[in-house]
Amino acid sequence: MTTVQEGRTTDELKALAEQAGRDLEEASALEILQWAVDTFGKQFCVTSSMEDAVVAHLASRVLKGVDVVFLDTGYHFPETIGTRDAVEAVMDVNVITLTPRQTVAEQDAEYGPKLHDRDPDLCCKLRKVQPLEEGLRGYRAWATGLRRDESPTRADTAVVGWDEKRQKVKISPIARWTQDDVDAYITEHGVLSNPLLMDGYASVGCAPCTRRVLDGEDARAGRWAGRAKTECGLHG
Repeated sequence: MTTVQEGRTTDELKALAEQAGRDLEEASALEILQWAVDTFGKQFCVTSSMEDAVVAHLASRVLKGVDVVFLDTGYHFPETIGTRDAVEAVMDVNVITLTPRQTVAEQDAEYGPKLHDRDPDLCCKLRKVQPLEEGLRGYRAWATGLRRDESPTRADTAVVGWDEKRQKVKISPIARWTQDDVDAYITEHGVLSNPLLMDGYASVGCAPCTRRVLDGEDARAGRWAGRAKTECGLHG
């Protein structure tokens, strides 16, 4: 069923996203974010895992005080929470922290301890997917830090696309960037990044499901190592 979102139907939003994805394929990250802000204004937000603050920093150059949505799953490394707090303190952004409906203790009481070991998909659904869906309800578009070079599952990431599950426009302004591009931007602008990236971690998620990567592994290899699972469900 087609619904109406602030003057545009979902079909119109989807067409807008797909056209922008084609038009902006070769655009810079700042140009892509400028389009997002011009199109959606305050109904646009950035999501961040606080692995680094690159996309948040880019977006803040286009829209001061931009909303930066962070999922506090209850399982984060202390370094991740510290990065979130530092971003909130020093950057011109509005950090919004989302939490699951249940605390870890409440989840353990209902599902048993260490659900992440027994059913990681359900754990991610309860602690990431559901909170994000609720937290994004007030927005029509959201930006991510997805990059095509991170893993084969992300190779087709559109710079602007349609999030069918959430019926929103999904923007990945650094989709075409490489890790070298990210590193260069962090160095040039002094952007905050998670200290774990200097300690063998190439991708930082929840502590129980994240390990350091080995030489030659792709950046996502340290997530759910030893399992077929490669994504938490936020992006597919």
